[in-house]
Amino acid sequence: MEEITYESAYQELEDITRAIENEAVSVDVLALKVKRASFLIEFCQKKLRQTEEEVGNIIRKIEGDTSK
Repeated sequence: MEEITYESAYQELEDITRAIENEAVSVDVLALKVKRASFLIEFCQKKLRQTEEEVGNIIRKIEGDTSK
């Protein structure tokens, strides 16, 4: 299974976007690039949601600890 980080996914997504915008992607691979971009977008959104939830939990825990 592929190990991927948010930073590497975001960078690859930027690279794909730039290549498509510069018309550097052939018609033969365009669908594959768009499919990969879709996967990367979903991955990044999920990672951001998980991080937001984790940070929120930490903040709530800290605020709960200081109210004692």
